[in-house]
Amino acid sequence: MKEISVLKLQDKIREMVQQVNFHYPQDIEELLREAGQKETNPLGKEILELLERNSQIAAEKRIPICQDTGMVIVFIEIGQEVHLVDGSLNEAIQKGVALGYEEGYLRKSIVADPLFHRINTQDNTPCIIYPVIVDGDAVKLTVSCKGFGSENMSVIRMLKPAEGVEGVKRTILDAIKNAGPNACPPMVVGVGIGGSFDYAAVLAKKATLRDCSLENPDPEYAQLERELLEEANQLNIGPQGLGGKTSVLKINIEQAPTHIAGLPVAVNISCHITRHISEVII
Repeated sequence: MKEISVLKLQDKIREMVQQVNFHYPQDIEELLREAGQKETNPLGKEILELLERNSQIAAEKRIPICQDTGMVIVFIEIGQEVHLVDGSLNEAIQKGVALGYEEGYLRKSIVADPLFHRINTQDNTPCIIYPVIVDGDAVKLTVSCKGFGSENMSVIRMLKPAEGVEGVKRTILDAIKNAGPNACPPMVVGVGIGGSFDYAAVLAKKATLRDCSLENPDPEYAQLERELLEEANQLNIGPQGLGGKTSVLKINIEQAPTHIAGLPVAVNISCHITRHISEVII
């Protein structure tokens, strides 16, 4: 049994929430650069160049890429041979988020009650934590700082199985079309297919965090990702919604077994930054 201190995880979370708010993920930066070279719309091309410059300034001056520094989502994979010591895992993660946002002078955007008393918690906590037990003796942290201009454009639909591939494609493309400029395109689109009502949404969130240089390992789903990307970029939404062929940078699909009577489809829309970072703690 390997011991890992939750204080080590706390410190890592503190660093990670600042890193993703000051630096574009490498996979996103590469996609934006490629898009700028391919974009034929003059205004769209100029906007992509400005986004790249924005990335450089944020990194050089350690200032947020975007004024919306996001709601923190933490996926944590805990090896079954790990014994976590030195306190509460939940408290350590929450404190890591709070410290990171305070030290980085990042905007705090979380309200304690969603409906009646929308009072800011003042430290951007609580964050959302998705823990899972895996084989091994390490802990993997994946952190997303999700802005809500794009999050608000996400959808979930419980399709009938008979709606099949065409129903799934229609759901995804309609979500992208309806998102339009509101999601700060070019977007990264995470899709969850299968599972249950709630799990499809988790799959969609995980899909936004997949390295965009990777395709779904299943050839049929990989082909569907490519087809959807091509069709989405024919919608002429363009960078920041001002026209062009760069409306979506990547569409990632994650799938799971489901009930014989169901075909859940969740679409998590993410902006051109799609802040995500992963670290393995051993």
